[in-house]
Amino acid sequence: MGQRKKRALITGITGQDGSYLAELLLEKGYEVYGFMRRSSTEPLLRIEHLVLDKKINLINGDLRDIASARRAVEKAQPDEIFNLAAQSDVGISFDCPEETYEINYCGVGRLVDAAMQFAPKARIYQASTSEMFGNMPPPQNEQSPFNPVSPYAKAKLKTHQDYVAGYREKHGLFICSGILFNHESPRRGKHFVTRKITHSLAKISLKVQDCLELGNMAAVRDWGYAKEYVEAMWLMLQQDQPDDFVIATGQGHTVKEFLDLAAQALEMKIFWYGEDQEMVGLDNDGKIIVKVNPKFYRPNEVDKLIGDSSKAKKVLGWQSKTSFETLAAMMARSDLHSAIARR
Repeated sequence: MGQRKKRALITGITGQDGSYLAELLLEKGYEVYGFMRRSSTEPLLRIEHLVLDKKINLINGDLRDIASARRAVEKAQPDEIFNLAAQSDVGISFDCPEETYEINYCGVGRLVDAAMQFAPKARIYQASTSEMFGNMPPPQNEQSPFNPVSPYAKAKLKTHQDYVAGYREKHGLFICSGILFNHESPRRGKHFVTRKITHSLAKISLKVQDCLELGNMAAVRDWGYAKEYVEAMWLMLQQDQPDDFVIATGQGHTVKEFLDLAAQALEMKIFWYGEDQEMVGLDNDGKIIVKVNPKFYRPNEVDKLIGDSSKAKKVLGWQSKTSFETLAAMMARSDLHSAIARR
């Protein structure tokens, strides 16, 4: 008999990170199980090619349902668990704080307890977030103090403290926290600011959308390429000891800088006038195609997040390779291609 393939269970497999991670693990010879929540929209859009080729095993469930979490772990019998499922929109977390807490904190507890019962030797990756740092001065690394200012970040931090650090110490669990800074790709959801920008600009360039409305364009973020970031997740679970790592590019850019680079990739010229909430972007004909709408500002803004991933480079041998300029252009051109195909 041949040696059994390594098995991985990915929660949130239908998301941006889950789809890239599934592809990476399949390339490495894993048997991949995906835990997914039913949705009336197109949940399999990012992994349709894997489903049609029957390369992954899908298990329906919800982290709000303890029975389905247990069933998923019992069925998959995973060697590694990657928990990428979450209510991942910071802005929505202000409107739905209880749902955010239920999924991002209580849901992780259900999954970890299921793992301890049905796959006690499994190594676990927990998706944490740079939002846990809040407005602490950059660059932020593993030693920086946390100061979460959103329900999303608060739930993620409580999970990090209770189920990652806590269970590691109390139960000797092999569980790691990846403190990932913003990571984007053409697979990013359209409600996230980078993809909202590239998707809207593509439509504006084709004259099927009039204007793009944004919130705080001065916010600074550390943006990397999601396909590279999932490799860091995998590397964390290959170490001799569980540990937590900041994953970032080390460079900060404003939302406006991302917009300008995306427009440049689409050969769009934007002329800027005004400042802050009065700022508008005009096209060659003097028509407003970008403007600020205060409704898109968060109740508590995080001004600047820039990560220091020196530890990941030293211990994991990981570092980002795709530049900010390349990332913005990649996403803009992908959305233009898709928009043209839909015409």
